Amino acid sequence: MNEEQDIEELQGSEELYEKLTLTIDKGQEPLRIDKFLMTRIEGATRNKIQQAIDDEMVLVNEKPVKSNYKVKAYDKIVVYDDSSPESSEIIPQDIPLNIIFEDDDILIIDKPAGMVVHPGSGNPDGTLVNGVAYHLLQQNPQLDETELNRFGLVHRIDKNTSGLLVMAKTKKAMTDLAKQFFDHTVHRRYIALVWGDFDKDEGTIVAHVGRHLRFRKLFTAYPDGDHGKDAITHYKVLERFNYVSLVECRLETGRTHQIRVHMQLIGHPLFNDDFYGGDRIVRGTVFTRYKQFVDNCFALCQRQALHARELGFIHPRTRKPMHFESPLPADMDAVIEKWRKYIGHKGHE
Repeated sequence: MNEEQDIEELQGSEELYEKLTLTIDKGQEPLRIDKFLMTRIEGATRNKIQQAIDDEMVLVNEKPVKSNYKVKAYDKIVVYDDSSPESSEIIPQDIPLNIIFEDDDILIIDKPAGMVVHPGSGNPDGTLVNGVAYHLLQQNPQLDETELNRFGLVHRIDKNTSGLLVMAKTKKAMTDLAKQFFDHTVHRRYIALVWGDFDKDEGTIVAHVGRHLRFRKLFTAYPDGDHGKDAITHYKVLERFNYVSLVECRLETGRTHQIRVHMQLIGHPLFNDDFYGGDRIVRGTVFTRYKQFVDNCFALCQRQALHARELGFIHPRTRKPMHFESPLPADMDAVIEKWRKYIGHKGHE
């Protein structure tokens, strides 16, 4: 892996919002909420806090308030904090996008493997967000730079993971979707090809996920919860190929590289995942014929075999349930079929 790949991979964080909950103690004198939060949130600026209040990302006793609201004893404050890195100006670029649904509020995009979602260090342009900015400008040439910069990105998927993303086209939609993601009410199912067979058909992995303490470009699991953030992945085995298994993963939380790290933790790294040990023979012999077969599979699917297949949420304006599915991409489909045939032939030997 080169340095540029490493940087691109670390843009894979799923959820871009953190939730801070504060309960005001009984001795608190009345104080404007923007001033109060500046003293409680590390690195916060008054502008950013006031913007969060205007966007209804600050709730007091479960209701939005104005910047001049004065906190009082026993108030319960919830702040949905945008934790994504600050971005530079978004350059609109004519990049092909597979938009499978669009209305006045949201965009649903089926992202191909190899595309970075958002500009960052090492990837100033050529990303999905650059393409969406161009798309929105074609619809409304009057949009200014401020409206285009991080217009509605509420979650991401890794560069080399394919599948579904939702983006908001309005501030109201972004606020509503961000809260749904944080409150774990968004339905997300992934399909993964992983190494090894499973003792049981389904299970749940509960282990904090955080940056590796020594190798800072990697993430790792902390089962004791001593580092990282809480993370829960439910898995179900869909098909078994002796040496590898096709599994469905449902996320309760969306931590960086969560499925990849959790599967590595239980001894089932994703097939061809070069960050977490899946790009070598993990199960099976190293006999020449088998090794050649696995190498051919790696050549067919030249990335971690992970696809964001289903996405469901409540529409931010109509309040109707929305559900979308994405078919497996050609590379994953081909490698799965290759394993089916391999195991089928072995069964008749």
